[in-house]
Amino acid sequence: MLFLVLGKGKTGSLVAEVARERGHGVRALDITENEHASAITAPTLAGVDVVIDFTAPEAAVENIRAVLALGGRIVVGTTGWYGHLEELKSKTQKGGGLLYGTNFSIGVHKLFRLTADLARLEGYKFSITETHHTTKLDAPSGTAITLQQIIEAAQPGAKVEITSHRIGDAKGEHIVTASSEYDTLELKHDAYSRRGFAIGAVRGAEWLAGKTGVWEFREIFNQL
Repeated sequence: MLFLVLGKGKTGSLVAEVARERGHGVRALDITENEHASAITAPTLAGVDVVIDFTAPEAAVENIRAVLALGGRIVVGTTGWYGHLEELKSKTQKGGGLLYGTNFSIGVHKLFRLTADLARLEGYKFSITETHHTTKLDAPSGTAITLQQIIEAAQPGAKVEITSHRIGDAKGEHIVTASSEYDTLELKHDAYSRRGFAIGAVRGAEWLAGKTGVWEFREIFNQL
């Protein structure tokens, strides 16, 4: 397959590396080379099976619009843009495909499932702590928000507090804590490198190729 990677930052560069390791062709554009999605044109997408976006929230929205307008397919690992999700979903009617997720790590998706099970406990107060690198633009992280939503769906009326830390080059740590007057339980995912995210994004792109519609990564990761 041929992938177009948008974003040459640490994660975007690793996505390109992983895609090549898996035998795919890769083109890459930095944000400065694709300002306001100006490089997303029919000639640019000619022969491209899937676009993979790891840019910034504002850029991601413009990139998604441009790719879907051309009937292309895009995997979006960027977070912080979900206020535009309903609008962008409607743009797949021209035959495009969109796969998005707050996190593309398989381990994190196991954490989501374990959290859903833990959240069914009665008599516990839940909280979330997340830690990322200092250059991460959104806080709390999209992953922490997903965890919050999972817990609050199982605990109607509960308000789950999220504490965010931005430290050095931290790859991503999420801790779910359930506390009662008798004991405390914790679920923790600590990413040692960005490679887990990159592998998930590339496998997601392989899955999305040739498909039409909109999916969240946690809906399909078991199919990978």
